[in-house]
Amino acid sequence: MTNDQPTQPRARHLYELDILRILTFVCVIAVHTISHTTAPDDIGLIGVLTLVHFTRNVFFALTGFVLMHSYLARPVPMRKFWPRRFLLVGVPYLVWSAIYVVVPWLSAPKVAFLALIPDYLNAVVTGTAFYHLYFVYVTMQIYLLFPLLAMLVRKTRGHHVIVVVISMAVQIILSAFSFYKPGSLHWIHIVSNVSTYQGFIVLGAVLAAHASEFLAWVRGHRRLITLVTALTAIATLVVYVVQWENGLALVDSANPIQPSIEVWSLAVGLAFLTIGTFWADRRRAEGKFARTVDLASDRSFGIFLAHPLVLWFLLWVGGGWLQRVIPRPWLTIVMYLAVVAGSIVVAEVARRTPLSLALTGRPFHSPRAKREIRSVDPVR
Repeated sequence: MTNDQPTQPRARHLYELDILRILTFVCVIAVHTISHTTAPDDIGLIGVLTLVHFTRNVFFALTGFVLMHSYLARPVPMRKFWPRRFLLVGVPYLVWSAIYVVVPWLSAPKVAFLALIPDYLNAVVTGTAFYHLYFVYVTMQIYLLFPLLAMLVRKTRGHHVIVVVISMAVQIILSAFSFYKPGSLHWIHIVSNVSTYQGFIVLGAVLAAHASEFLAWVRGHRRLITLVTALTAIATLVVYVVQWENGLALVDSANPIQPSIEVWSLAVGLAFLTIGTFWADRRRAEGKFARTVDLASDRSFGIFLAHPLVLWFLLWVGGGWLQRVIPRPWLTIVMYLAVVAGSIVVAEVARRTPLSLALTGRPFHSPRAKREIRSVDPVR
């Protein structure tokens, strides 16, 4: 391509998704903080846990949407798509897997350091270095399968409603078997972990193919979405309480893989997107809040990667000193605020160093490079 030939335009940045992404990651931190600090008989906080368990589904719907939206605006061959995606996500995955294998060992070295190598390799292959890295692991499976996803969206034009209905029906049926018949679908996960979330991945990809119409629909139905979300939240909590009263432990009643959570995920995802459209319609590019949101969106992946480390450290420091000093349920609130603050600090420091790509999935740019980028591309 010669220099005088026009380049393909980038996909329009959807500021609506920034809010959705930030709110989802805020709730991810809530999931893990509540899970580690709440008493097993605290019906209130575990009820809150039930409501924030939507995060994995919305996370994968957002992944499908962003991938397809970018690809449809500027199709690239897989030989270019895969290296870039695996660089920005695969490198942090490898680095943070190593961190989460080594750090607990540093606090209690029970084996020789070299003995950690097999553990690390196994963790990388299985996505088990730490609980949240499983979602990065599944994300990379989505990257590998993206050509099939793109073909599905392309080949079924005119029939996307049917595709989504079938895909979501399969999603709910699989979650029902997983919840009510534990272990009955173990064989599916041997093939691919994506199967657990395929409905939301397909939903996100299909909606991306109709992004303008879909976002216009959201803008025109904000009150309806708000009402439906409120009613769905009540229904989700009713299911949670009924299951507990019928003999399930509270934590089991809040299991994220169950039909009620699948339906709730759809509602709350739309609610967050509604907030996103409200924000995008009023966004002033030079406003302080706009810069804050842009910054939070940029740091969100780094915060996601770092927050369990901060939580682990706060729980471990002083042999569990905070748990002994702060009574429940205040412990959960204090811990949540501390984890958010600590994760922001870690992500912010990492973002400003040459380790930015490895720790946050964002390339590092020196101050001089940033000035040059702005002079060439003032929209960034």
